[in-house]
Amino acid sequence: MADAALRLTRLAEELLSTPLPVRIRAWDGSEAGPPGAPVLAIRDRKALRRLLWKPGELGLARAWVAGEIDVDGDLYEALDLLAELIWERDGDVKDAVHPVRDPRLRAAARELLKLGGPLPPPPPPPEELRRHTGRLHTKRRDKESISHHYDVGNDFYSLVLGPSMVYSCAYFPDPDATLEDAQRDKLDLIARKLDLKEGQRLLDVGCGWGSMAIHAARHYGVHVTGVTISSEQAAFARKRIAEEGLTDRIEIRVQDYRDVHDGPYDAISSIGMAEHVGAVQYGEYAADLYALLRPGGRLLNHQIARRPLADEEAYHVDSFIDSYVFPDGELAPVGRTVALLEEAGFEVRDLESIREHYALTLRHWVARLEKNWEAALKTVTPGRARVWRLYMAASALSFEHNKIGVNQVLAVRPVASGASGMPLRSRVWGG
Repeated sequence: MADAALRLTRLAEELLSTPLPVRIRAWDGSEAGPPGAPVLAIRDRKALRRLLWKPGELGLARAWVAGEIDVDGDLYEALDLLAELIWERDGDVKDAVHPVRDPRLRAAARELLKLGGPLPPPPPPPEELRRHTGRLHTKRRDKESISHHYDVGNDFYSLVLGPSMVYSCAYFPDPDATLEDAQRDKLDLIARKLDLKEGQRLLDVGCGWGSMAIHAARHYGVHVTGVTISSEQAAFARKRIAEEGLTDRIEIRVQDYRDVHDGPYDAISSIGMAEHVGAVQYGEYAADLYALLRPGGRLLNHQIARRPLADEEAYHVDSFIDSYVFPDGELAPVGRTVALLEEAGFEVRDLESIREHYALTLRHWVARLEKNWEAALKTVTPGRARVWRLYMAASALSFEHNKIGVNQVLAVRPVASGASGMPLRSRVWGG
C-alpha cells in the first residue's frame, strides 16, 4: 500500500462534498491534498480503526493522544480548517460500522476497514478518565474529577503557566504585554472590584496554587482563606505562602466549598472554579456563597460561558473535554449564571466580558508548552502533554471565534436597607 493518503483524501472529500482543506501524509509515506496547506500526519493506521468505532471528536482525540495523528505546520491553522470535522461531526458505533441507511457510509466504512486493518480498535489511551462513578457532582466525585485535572503535577503546570501559577484568563493592557504582567493585572482588577481593605476577610473559592491569596494579602493587607480540593495545589500554595512570609495572613485548606461554615466574609473571589460546579449544583453554590458573605459584602465570580441554545435540554458536555480534560465540567450561558446568583439573593452590579483576553492567555500557555516540550515530557506522559496542547490551542480558537466567552460578574449581598455600598461610578474600581 503506497497510496493511502490519496485514498483517504478522496474518501473524505466524497463524504464532505467539499475539497479537503489540509494535506494528508499517511503512514506509508504517501501524501495528497492541497500543496502548502497544513499537513495532517496519520502516523499509524490504528487511528482509522478508532474513527470507525468513535466517529467525530472522540475518535480523533484518542488518535491524537496516542500519537497516531499529528499536525505538521501551524496547529491553529490546521484546527481552524478542520473545525467542522473535529467539533461539529459526531456519530456512534452503529452508524459507522453498520450504516444501513446510507450507501455512501457503507462504502466509506468498507474503505476504512481496508485501510485501517482488522478490528477491534485499540483500547483508549490511559490518559482518559475511564470511570464516572456515583451521582453527578457529589463531593467524592467532584474530588476525583478535580484530581484528574489539577493533580497532573505542579512541575508540569509551572512550565505551562509560568511564575504566576495562575490558571485562568489574564487581563492584558495591550496585546504585546507579557503573561506575567497580564496575570498580575487580572488579580489586581479582582481585588479592586472587591474593594479589599486592610484587615478584611477574603474567601478564595478554588484557590489553585495560591496566587490570588498571596496578591490580596501582600498588596491589600487582607486575611485570606483559600479552599481547594486538590491536594497538590494546596501543598504548593502553602509552600509559596511560607516563602513569602504570609502564613499569618493566609490559610489554605483542602476543603470543598460546601463544607465552609466560618463566615461571614467581607469578600469572596471565585476564579475559574464555577465551571466545575455543574447545573444541578449551581443554585446551592450561589446560596452557599451568599450565606458566607456579610451584608454589603461582594462576590467576584470569574467564569467561562457558552452561547445559549434554542433547546437548552439538548446541551451535552463536549466528549473530548469530558474524557480527557475536565471530567464533569459544564458551561452555562452567562444569563443563566446571573439569574441563579440573583435567585440566591445577590444583586448583580457589573458584568465584564474578557473573551479576547482568554484567547491571548491560551496562546501564551501553548507557546510555553511547545517551548518547554522536552522538559514537560519529563513531568508527564507524552499523551498527557498532547492532551493539554490540543485542548489549549482549540480553546484559544473557540474564544477567538466567539463560540465561548469568559465573564467577571460582580455581585453584592444587599444590606437590609437595600444599600449596595457601591460607588456611583463603579467602573473606576479604585486604585
